[in-house]
Amino acid sequence: MAINDLVKALMETLLMVLTSTAFSVILGFIPAIILVLTAPEGLSPNKAVYKTLDFIINILRSLPFLILMIAIIPFTKLIVGKSIGTNAAIVPLTIGAMPFAARVIEGALKEVDPGIIEAAKSFGATNFQIIFKVMLKEAMPSIVLGITLTLINVVGYSAMAGAIGGGGLGDLAMRYGYHRFKVDIMIYTIIILVVLVQIFQSIGNMIYKKLLK
Repeated sequence: MAINDLVKALMETLLMVLTSTAFSVILGFIPAIILVLTAPEGLSPNKAVYKTLDFIINILRSLPFLILMIAIIPFTKLIVGKSIGTNAAIVPLTIGAMPFAARVIEGALKEVDPGIIEAAKSFGATNFQIIFKVMLKEAMPSIVLGITLTLINVVGYSAMAGAIGGGGLGDLAMRYGYHRFKVDIMIYTIIILVVLVQIFQSIGNMIYKKLLK
């Protein structure tokens, strides 16, 4: 196996991780905002909507990623036309990470000082303005940390996806490190994944500190 194979696997992993994280965060914002709005202490309480959405997200979060990936194979085929490969893996990675992203965004928004929200209300701000101009702005440092955690989780998911045909470093580790008993390839893969996580965490921490200033 050449160094080119490691580089190719790394590029595939980065494509899967960055793309699916971006999609999961974008999609996660929607239920997170709805949960914050409709919560019992929210801006527009709605018990039925809150409990239903809360239940759905809990169900999705409780599914092991490998089971989820297999269960949505028909949906993956519908979206990308195939069930294996790097592009196909992005679909279950996005769905698997989305409820986690929704929870961390919801948690960050709920941490905003109620006094700031009350002050915005007293100035006549609408719920839309409070969410997007007050709460999101105040919660952004925490949201960045949450997105960083999501990104790191997706790195682990991508390795599992690779193990069952998703491509990337997980696929390389299975084909060479496990099936062909090449321990050095397994070690290289682990080192690269650890370095990736450290890089993502460092970038997240740097952005968090800048937003706090």
